[in-house]
Amino acid sequence: MNVSVGIVALNEEKRLPKLLQDILGQSYPHEKTELVFVDSMSEDKTKDLMREFALEHRAEFLNIQVADNPGRSQSCGWNEAIRAFTTEVLIRIDAHSSIPPNFIEKNMEAQKEGEYVTGGVRLNIVEKDSPWQETLLMAESSMFGSSAAPFRRTAKKQYVKSFFHGAYRREVFEKAGGFREDLGRTEDNEFHYRIRQNGFRLCMFPDIVSYQMIRPNLRQMCRQKFGNGYWIGLTAGVCPGCLSLYHFVPFAFACGIILTTVLAACGYPLFAIAMWSLYWFLAVVMAAGAVRRAKWHAGCLLLPFLFFLLHASYGIGTAAGVIIMPFWRRKHWAKRKNIPKKS
Repeated sequence: MNVSVGIVALNEEKRLPKLLQDILGQSYPHEKTELVFVDSMSEDKTKDLMREFALEHRAEFLNIQVADNPGRSQSCGWNEAIRAFTTEVLIRIDAHSSIPPNFIEKNMEAQKEGEYVTGGVRLNIVEKDSPWQETLLMAESSMFGSSAAPFRRTAKKQYVKSFFHGAYRREVFEKAGGFREDLGRTEDNEFHYRIRQNGFRLCMFPDIVSYQMIRPNLRQMCRQKFGNGYWIGLTAGVCPGCLSLYHFVPFAFACGIILTTVLAACGYPLFAIAMWSLYWFLAVVMAAGAVRRAKWHAGCLLLPFLFFLLHASYGIGTAAGVIIMPFWRRKHWAKRKNIPKKS
């Protein structure tokens, strides 16, 4: 069975070479693999790297395409990839990622079992091996610091609501359409929700593994969490069914901070004492659990505070999104027609 691998990138000249090496190292036959590179109008050498790779390796692959994404966003880029790929299956790979040599092969084995949408576990990795980045990795990888989403730590084959890297048969796009282009960080949640609404199931296999690089510093990580939360708040107004309860836990935490602070100022401090006592107890316990599975160093002592910053960033972002959502929904409602029409 032939397969297409899609990669959408914007200003990824530093990370893209490693991912391209991962592609070259795949065990699945290159002559059955089409590569669809989509450049989102990068201002660095990203597109040059794609073109150079295509020129050098076109003969050994089924086909290599380099397409443009004038819309620049991730969702617009994936719609370009969907329109361009020519095989039976499209595998989505993020430019911030790394894949092991059997990644494509394992996905195709899963597809041959009769599944229409397959994926696997996504683990976190760091760009540089340093104590501080290891601390950030522990915070991001912890269930308390990130989420309980199955794609982060599943141990068995199961049907799920969403996952990170997916392999999709052409029939899925023909029936469900493509990505909604007015959504930012939640376009995959809405896309997978629509796939499920059209009768397909998302099957996760524990032996399909890929890796995502975490943000290299705390500022970028908090900014990412704020953006994730912000788009959760916006998406709640247009597709609440594509979100899960755990998406709103940081928002509830942020609301709890405000509410208990107001109550404390009004002479009722017990609620604030109870909430903060429980939170810091859980933060310390979860930090201890994360440290036990990793290598100890002094930066580990900061884990409870990192948890707080990540939760607060996400929760405040969601609150901002909820406030903006009614205005955004009126402005962008018509853009839902941007989803590529079914064949």
